[in-house]
Amino acid sequence: MTVQLTQKERMLLEDQKSHEEVCIKEYQEYASRAHCPELKQLFTNYASKEQEHLNTINQILNGQVPQMSSSQGQQSGQNKQQSNMQNNSQSQNYNQEDATLCTHMLMTEKYVSGAYNTAIFEFRDPNIRQVLNHIQKEEQEHGEGIFNYMYQHGMYNPQ
Repeated sequence: MTVQLTQKERMLLEDQKSHEEVCIKEYQEYASRAHCPELKQLFTNYASKEQEHLNTINQILNGQVPQMSSSQGQQSGQNKQQSNMQNNSQSQNYNQEDATLCTHMLMTEKYVSGAYNTAIFEFRDPNIRQVLNHIQKEEQEHGEGIFNYMYQHGMYNPQ
């Protein structure tokens, strides 16, 4: 299936493309800087998912509407289930740099998710809106994973 993008749709996708590129770079860099092996793995996994998002955005920019497979939705659910199953006890022993990396990536995910929200409303094609909505949901899940990690390690205590 091919699609002709409006100038505004193309501009919004170019913005999302640059956001995904930044996320990939930061997650990879932060995975190398993280002290906790669990956090290294979390950031590495998210870098891989952000690469998938970038590939999808590039497909749309090339006029193709990516097909959403049922395994993509299931994979997201599995990630959420894994984060919910992790130990709920809080540890107060954490590395300050790890906390800073998490805070930055949580802030980044909030911004990127919001940018997807705006883009979704600007697209005419319902299939592309569905694809962007799927990516936005995964961005929210990344934020949730980072929040859960921070909470479990005593880095973030919501009042």
